[in-house]
Amino acid sequence: MGKGRLEAFSDGVIAIIITVMVLELKLPEGDSLSALAQVAPHIGIYVLSFVYAGIYWNNHHHLFQAVKSVNGAVLWSNLHLLFWLSLIPFTSAWMGESHFAPLPVAAYGGALLMSALSYTILVRVLIAHNGADSLLARAIGNDAKGWASLALYVAGIASAPVMPLLSVGFYAVAAAMWLVPDRRIERAIP
Repeated sequence: MGKGRLEAFSDGVIAIIITVMVLELKLPEGDSLSALAQVAPHIGIYVLSFVYAGIYWNNHHHLFQAVKSVNGAVLWSNLHLLFWLSLIPFTSAWMGESHFAPLPVAAYGGALLMSALSYTILVRVLIAHNGADSLLARAIGNDAKGWASLALYVAGIASAPVMPLLSVGFYAVAAAMWLVPDRRIERAIP
């Protein structure tokens, strides 16, 4: 089956995720810099979460440029990814509202970890459907950056009970790794 509907649906869901995140932003109670400083945690986590939504949107776009078709397993794998991404606004808001308390920080990391794992599953299902010799399979290779991201999320979750801000640092480093676009697929597409 064609992949156009899956791409359009995914684009719409990611757009809604970003919309929900921006609607969760708290307005400052006043018009001073100190009032703005009070909502700084919300703004910071919004920026990080927006970057993550952008990273997934960008990589999802490249991923589907490298495949010819999808099947039912791909559709379900894609929904699995979208489910975990849809939890990012909730965990973002919780983390900002709690001022980076350990459990919300770990939950945010859990949503990031599960999003990354579900993306990995989606890639593997796409490769299984399109073939081990497909353009996508050749482009993905060993996926060192993907495995490094998973390790950073696990480190962030593990450090949340004792140093929640260190956890956020791990999440930010993982995001920064992906700000440099993954050119594997772009290079592989003729």
